[in-house]
Amino acid sequence: MSRKICVVTGTRAEYGLLRWVMKGIRQAPDLELQVVATGMHLSPEFGLTYREIEKDGFSIDRKIEMLLSSDTATGLAKSMGLGMIGFGDALQLLQPDVMLVLGDRFEIFAAVAAAMVARIPVAHLHGGEATEGAFDEAIRHSITKMSHLHFVAAEKYRKRVIQLGEHPDRVFLVGGLGIDNIKRLNFLDRKDLEAALGFKLGAKNLLITFHPVTLEQTPAVEQMAELLVALDTLKETHLIFTMPNADTDSRALFHLIETFVATHSNARVYTSLGQLRYLSCIQHVDGVVGNSSSGLLEVPSFRKGTVNIGDRQEGRLKADSVIDCSPDRHAISAAIQRLYSFEFQEKLKMIRNPYGDGGASDKIVHVLQMLQLNNILKKNFFDVSISC
Repeated sequence: MSRKICVVTGTRAEYGLLRWVMKGIRQAPDLELQVVATGMHLSPEFGLTYREIEKDGFSIDRKIEMLLSSDTATGLAKSMGLGMIGFGDALQLLQPDVMLVLGDRFEIFAAVAAAMVARIPVAHLHGGEATEGAFDEAIRHSITKMSHLHFVAAEKYRKRVIQLGEHPDRVFLVGGLGIDNIKRLNFLDRKDLEAALGFKLGAKNLLITFHPVTLEQTPAVEQMAELLVALDTLKETHLIFTMPNADTDSRALFHLIETFVATHSNARVYTSLGQLRYLSCIQHVDGVVGNSSSGLLEVPSFRKGTVNIGDRQEGRLKADSVIDCSPDRHAISAAIQRLYSFEFQEKLKMIRNPYGDGGASDKIVHVLQMLQLNNILKKNFFDVSISC
């Protein structure tokens, strides 16, 4: 009898990381793939990206509407409540043997909380990481404590999951999932990318993704305004913006970006690029700017530079291709200038990605096939100070 693995996805970026795991599960003769789409995937405002899942040939078993048209703290809390209700119904219908989730978003917290009370084992991907500038940090570690299997991207994160009381036998070091996309996709060449974007690249090009910062003292709107002032000073540089995630204050950032693009012929904004266009952009631009985890997890594999703004990604492992800067116009401008410097560009030729060289998806599928699930729901707290 096949083991049913229910994969939950709520955002475009998360699905991009899960895609090859999902393909591996579907192809495994002893596993049965179930797919639940929720959150931003089902929102017209964020591009109805569930269509990308279906375009890749996956059947979506359940669509769980939970995202309210509100980016306030109250709205997000209510969305989480709706998510728990929807996942409660979905899990009763699907009866999976394992729920597979990735990351640290509020949609995933709702899914895992519902699975916990339904006594469904949870496998968590990319746990143990730190993002000290966002409440995603607390959500990620909460998901770890509600999960039963852990697939981590680096040795430092493996140790941190164990430090949280998880047994080492259930923590698997597999590397970063995003690298599998880089190894397996055939990227668009410059001409085809321009056609796909409807936008001509320039002599210089930057890819910009700036998400809301939920714990920093300087409001996200002020930080975005400082970024746009810095970008406004660039000459002969074409700017490709991707819209931020659905978090508190995201709509205010939408407005700032749209206003900037409307008055700058060298800039374009895209609600969702999809994995192929997004990674092809990284291949052809000079570097990325913003505060997205992609700048740390995936961009180093391209040997391209990342200007990482503010504290949203504080605590993550970083390659030497990452330039950290404070969220003010002068610091951002100086960081971009450094990115283009001859010395920095030469250093990029020797960069290694701290999240590995690929293969995470196959390792995860293998564990899902082979691991015994008997009595997996009962967890003893692994006390490092006693056990080591």
